Amino acid sequence: MVIGNEGRYVLALDHLKLHSLRRRGFLRIAGTATACGALISCGRQSTPWRFLTAAEGRTLAAICEQIIPTDQTPGAAWAGVVNFIDRQLMGPYRRQQAAYRTGLREIDQAAVAKFGKDFASLDAQQQTGLIESLAGGQKRFFSTVIAHTMQGYYGDPRHGGNRDAVSWRMLGVPVIPIRGRYRYELPKQGA
Repeated sequence: MVIGNEGRYVLALDHLKLHSLRRRGFLRIAGTATACGALISCGRQSTPWRFLTAAEGRTLAAICEQIIPTDQTPGAAWAGVVNFIDRQLMGPYRRQQAAYRTGLREIDQAAVAKFGKDFASLDAQQQTGLIESLAGGQKRFFSTVIAHTMQGYYGDPRHGGNRDAVSWRMLGVPVIPIRGRYRYELPKQGA
């Protein structure tokens, strides 16, 4: 086994040994490669997100909560909008990963420069003031976050947002059952 560029493992076997490799030897090599891969991934900072870091997740949750705050109905943070955005950044929004990294970092830097704390640590009034003062690329990034927050809050819960169909219930829209979820529940007849 050889460690290649960028921490990737390359299995180096002699051509002659490849034909004589038995099941037990294969399992030993496969187990070692799996364990080494797990050790490398354990070096990543603990985060509940697929794409976002823990700090980026906190900042994005605070921004989303400013867009759709909690009132009589739960806001964007409770509805799982950050989960929705994080999942989409690993799929359809993949091209916007760099914009999110840069945008969230710049908003945190602006908060530290103005108030001495990161964005998530500011009170609601300070967060609103900072958002209103955004300009240029930061303002464009914030417009993107608004669009994604709306999609996550009002979209189908199966995509990671709109937890418990909170926005649908708020609007009086009937909650559509997810196909296959209740397949063992038979309809009542004659009742």
